[in-house]
Amino acid sequence: MDKLGEIIMEKIFFLFTLAGSITIFCVIFFILSNAVPVLRASGISFFVTGGWEEQFFNTWLATATTGTHYRFGALELIGGTVLTTVGALILAFFFGLGGAIFLTELCPLWLRRPLASVVRLLSAIPPVIYGLVGLLVIVPLIYNYLISEELALKMIETAALDGTCLLAGIIVLGLMITPTFTILASAALLAVPRSYKEAALALGVSPWRTIRGVIMPAARPGILAGLILAAGTAVGEFVALAMVSGSVTHLPSPVHGLVFFLEPVQTLAAAIFVNAEALGVAPCESALFALASLILVLSIFFSLLARLINRQKKKEAGEVE
Repeated sequence: MDKLGEIIMEKIFFLFTLAGSITIFCVIFFILSNAVPVLRASGISFFVTGGWEEQFFNTWLATATTGTHYRFGALELIGGTVLTTVGALILAFFFGLGGAIFLTELCPLWLRRPLASVVRLLSAIPPVIYGLVGLLVIVPLIYNYLISEELALKMIETAALDGTCLLAGIIVLGLMITPTFTILASAALLAVPRSYKEAALALGVSPWRTIRGVIMPAARPGILAGLILAAGTAVGEFVALAMVSGSVTHLPSPVHGLVFFLEPVQTLAAAIFVNAEALGVAPCESALFALASLILVLSIFFSLLARLINRQKKKEAGEVE
């Protein structure tokens, strides 16, 4: 009877897994199929040319008499996504890795559990809360202390400097993904066999040199996989970035110097969120699905890359054993 129950439960779990897999593939097919008209009409220019905001607005207002088109350029949105994601990852790497090292190697035992609970709590806070804090705290600080009236007037023809900018987006997004990366990095550090640390200490190596030269190199694949998964989360974030990064399809220019970080940007996900009300217009709808397909491809890529790193890690561990 117990064996029959196990077989029934196994079949039920198999059906749930199959249903979930089919649903995921249907979602992927739905997104890609709706993106085809714009991707086919735009070709490579969708990825290497700009003008998204003007094109989208004109297409939205177009009538049957003026005609519509399916050619768009999303370079500014791709650039904004790359800039905010890379900046946030750099921020999360240093703060998250430092927090993971403290939690696993340096934190007193009586403080470790409550501190780990706080980190997990921070990772579960809704993005809109981070966006609200960024809008009420970080954006005013940037505007009051980094943007002068002279600088705002000088840049008025290029972009409006009001505190909602690339820097604010990087800070808020970095704060959002740091707890997640801290948890993943802590798991990677804890997965290192304690015999490595004990052997290094027994040889007279200092605790800090043991962490830096023994534990961190051994945990590097897991840390890298955690950083990649955090990148996948950052690419798909939209609410907080729409609130603090300016939501303007503008690509900051390095020739402006450090003002580069004070210029507004818009990401792929934020553009979908901001322009969602145009979903009833066929070309605009296809353009938004084209943006969604980019996010989907990037997320799948990051997920597969993290899985590949973990598999390589397990393979190396098996060879060592």
